[in-house]
Parts: sequence; C-alpha cells; structure tokens
Amino acid sequence: MINSFPRHVSIIMDGNGRWAKQHGLPRLGGHRAGVENIRRVAEVFAEYKLKYLTLFAFSTENWGRPQREVKGLLQILEERIDQEVEFLHDKNIRVCHLGRLDRLSRKLQQKIRGAIELTTNNSRMTLSIAFDYGGRGEILDAVRRLLTDKVSPGDIDETLFKEYLYLPGIPDPDLIIRTGGEIRLSNFLLWQAAYSELYFTEVLWPDFGRTEIEKAVAAYSQRQRRFGEI
Repeated sequence: MINSFPRHVSIIMDGNGRWAKQHGLPRLGGHRAGVENIRRVAEVFAEYKLKYLTLFAFSTENWGRPQREVKGLLQILEERIDQEVEFLHDKNIRVCHLGRLDRLSRKLQQKIRGAIELTTNNSRMTLSIAFDYGGRGEILDAVRRLLTDKVSPGDIDETLFKEYLYLPGIPDPDLIIRTGGEIRLSNFLLWQAAYSELYFTEVLWPDFGRTEIEKAVAAYSQRQRRFGEI
C-alpha cells in the first residue's frame, strides 16, 4: 500500500548494454529498447499524477565510450525525438533538457529546442531529460555564472545558488531510482540530491515498468524524511 507519493522522481537509466547482451542484440539494440521505455515509464508516472520526472540519459563521461556507440546513440535520438515528443505533447507533458547542448549536432540542438518550445505550456507533468549532463559540471557552471554576474559573496545563499543551476524552477528530487544493479549516483544531481531518498534495483532499464515503479514508490512511502530534524 502506498501511503505517500513523491512530487519529483529522478531515474538513472542503467543496464541497456547488459539487456542487449541477454537478448543476443548489439549494444545499440539495448539503447533503442531503453529509448522506447521512456514513453512507457512517463505514461505510468503521469497516471500517478507525478509532477516532475527526470531521466539521466547520457552523462558528460559517456563521451568516452566507443565512438561507434556514441554516434549510434545520438542517431537513435535524432530518429526518435520527434515521434516521442509528439506523444508526450498529446499527453500534456512538458519536456525540458538538463545539461549542455553545445556539443550536440546543430540538427539535434534544433530538435531539442523545438521539443521544449512545443511543450512549454503543458501542465500535466514535467519530464526533464538529462543529456550530456554532469553534476559537477552543473555546479561549476553555476559558479561561473555567479562570477560573470559579479554577485557579491555575501549575497550568495542556497536559494540564490539554486537559481544558477540548469533548471532552477524544478524542486529537488524526493526519490532517485537507479536501475541495473549499480549502487552509486554517478555524478547525477549532486546538489539537488542532498536529501533525496535512494532506491536501487537489479532490474535493467528496458525491463523497468509498472510493477517496478510500484515497488520503488511503495518503498519510498515507508521512509520517514526528517531532513536532519528529529
């Protein structure tokens, strides 16, 4: 039984490559399955009336993977983004991008900006895709912008600092889920995760569906969030 429900859930989508191996497919086959699962997971959370969902799709460190895999993943995104965004728009879901855009192709940048613009007034749920994202990089970028704006050190507090992060209008995640069996944050939302509840599952991302979502949310509902207080 679910006693309480989070407002913001973030997911580290891990395990596409291992899923592909289990199914006798190349790694890119796993990435295709992972992209397809985004729609299903977003729809389940929208049914739950979750307000914010953030998915970690590609980290700044992922550029170090074999060039063929990186190129293939970017190609999959270019091929699928319009179709997936149309579906999300029909479901009244707003799409945001979390991370850098400058290292992506001009075509992909245009598609991402188009997705953001198309869905900007949607209100059912906000889906943020962290692509070319790193938590340390986000913090460093915030510091650089503070310096550029010549903000006085005495004026900097946590509230102001958050305004300089990539998506300042989105609340910190209540629950962070990682699929695929690894037990670490991997440079994801380092500032925002200060008091997030963490949930790790062995289930690989392409297999992560309604049943696993229910397990994660049920586990979250049993926890007492004190935020340092008694």
